[in-house]
Amino acid sequence: MDKITLVTGGAKSGKSLFAENHLRAYGLPLVYIATSQAFDPEMEDRIAAHRVQRGDGWDTVEEPLDLCGALKRTDGAGARLVDCMTLWLSNVMHAERDWQAELEKVLDSLRAQSSPVVLVTNEVGGGIVPMSALARRYRDASGLMNQRIAAVAGHVVLVSCGLPLTLKGSAQAPASLA
Repeated sequence: MDKITLVTGGAKSGKSLFAENHLRAYGLPLVYIATSQAFDPEMEDRIAAHRVQRGDGWDTVEEPLDLCGALKRTDGAGARLVDCMTLWLSNVMHAERDWQAELEKVLDSLRAQSSPVVLVTNEVGGGIVPMSALARRYRDASGLMNQRIAAVAGHVVLVSCGLPLTLKGSAQAPASLA
């Protein structure tokens, strides 16, 4: 699974910027698969800031739920960035779908990809135990999701304070794909 990279870290750790730069190293057209939804003005501002950070040259696909479909439709179109998996998980859980079944479909889709995919996710379980049952379910699901994606990824990178730490594989794009 050398074409699959998982980038994880805390909020505002620099993971999206790292992932964008990592994807550029492939030298392929750039595809951004956005899983977020703007339900309020603050989220609209966050999405706009991400667009500015990325700059021009990205084909953007907005897909909050059907990640498998987005991956299938964009395979062969360039190197893809999925930002972010924890928002996708939140969307799936909010839609009252079986997140484990949906994740299995995503994992199968990732295994079938011919073009590179970089997935951004959050480390959400490093703090205190959440007070609500829903928040605990989400925290646990997120951790399990990240483990499952890391298992199929050829590269896993933790970003903290803007600094990448390679956990699995190499943080560099394979020379044969550059």
